[in-house]
Amino acid sequence: MTEFQDQGGVATVVPKKERQMEREGRRQPRYNVLLWDSDDHTFEYVERMLRELFGHEQEQCRKIAEGVDKDGRAVVLTTTKEHAELKRDQIHAYGKSHLEASKGSMWSTIEAVE
Repeated sequence: MTEFQDQGGVATVVPKKERQMEREGRRQPRYNVLLWDSDDHTFEYVERMLRELFGHEQEQCRKIAEGVDKDGRAVVLTTTKEHAELKRDQIHAYGKSHLEASKGSMWSTIEAVE
């Protein structure tokens, strides 16, 4: 069963399960999508991949690429488990750069947010 909620003149359909979770203050667990450092890939490759797969702005892509290089890994997205798994798999499937000597895609994992 669904319910309509009035949001200042705009009706929003809210599924019963979601309403119940809101009332109880629960939400789906969150997961970070981590991108791991690779000496085989350039900043340009990382930035292009992040723009294409995540829709990040150029400045955000540059900061993430610098973080991966400096810290060995960086969080590229925080989301639900299913979406995190999809984005991780998209990174793995992105492929090697045809402009450089990379052997394949970059490595990515997910981790639960505590």
